[in-house]
Amino acid sequence: MGRPPKKQSGLTEHPSLWSDAELPRSPQKLPEKDFKSLRFPLWTQNKARLIQEYLRLFEFVTHHGTYIDGFAAPQEAAHPTMWAANLVLEMEPKWFREFWLCDLDAAGVERLKELKTLHESSKRRVEVLAGDFNETVYKILQAGTITENTATFALLDQRTFECEWRTVAALSKHKSRTKIELFYFFPTGWIDRSLGALRAAATIAKVERWWGSANWQELQGMDGTLRAMMVAKRFEDELGYGKAAVYPIHSERRRGRVMYHMIHATDHAEASPLMIRAYRKVSGRTNLDDAVQVDFDELWRRIEADED
Repeated sequence: MGRPPKKQSGLTEHPSLWSDAELPRSPQKLPEKDFKSLRFPLWTQNKARLIQEYLRLFEFVTHHGTYIDGFAAPQEAAHPTMWAANLVLEMEPKWFREFWLCDLDAAGVERLKELKTLHESSKRRVEVLAGDFNETVYKILQAGTITENTATFALLDQRTFECEWRTVAALSKHKSRTKIELFYFFPTGWIDRSLGALRAAATIAKVERWWGSANWQELQGMDGTLRAMMVAKRFEDELGYGKAAVYPIHSERRRGRVMYHMIHATDHAEASPLMIRAYRKVSGRTNLDDAVQVDFDELWRRIEADED
């Protein structure tokens, strides 16, 4: 499976991602409760299961694999079923052969070392790297084990601004034919509040490294779905991925509010159907004809209808 011809991109110059004609002409936000995803929501507590289910399907296609988890420590220490690294290591059949588990938190690293002890064997390599993933990612890529023929998946389940854009770019550039596949979590639920609270120069610099430029202000106040689609567009246009699709992750405790948009970036022709299948299964969908994605043209028609 090859990927589509590489798109023109430029990481050194970063103009606005949307032309004037593409920007929404109405400031009114669309109510998230109207979106199709809320009919069969995928809750935040099930996002680790989504990752596990997709990778189970992924390995049935590849029959091998390398797993990179940039922020691998458990976010809910008391709930191992919500810990993606744990669920991925427990998958059957055990066709993934190499795991890179990274985290900055010292207590989280100790938990990752416990996972390594439980799951490493002569046929499975589990590496735990302590420190900032924006630096340790280069140790992974320079280790020499991820070649052009290695099916590789990277989970970037950041809390807010932890994963710098240069890190995403480094992962995307490592393989020239079929890129490392990515799950990138965008913090839709609190991005406006976080950006609005920026004051310190050091924090603003951190956000600029996360976004990859100084024009992060364009993110504020946008409709959540349009904003997630804009971010996904960067994966295609700037990083050259064949497909970057957006999947909402809702909070059951917050009345169905979208807390994350997960961006799935891939070059594999078979990957998107597998992702839709995994999302439907974990969210409890029974009608496989229902669309998971909010179609952009449909969304635009809604915006125009709101203006009339």
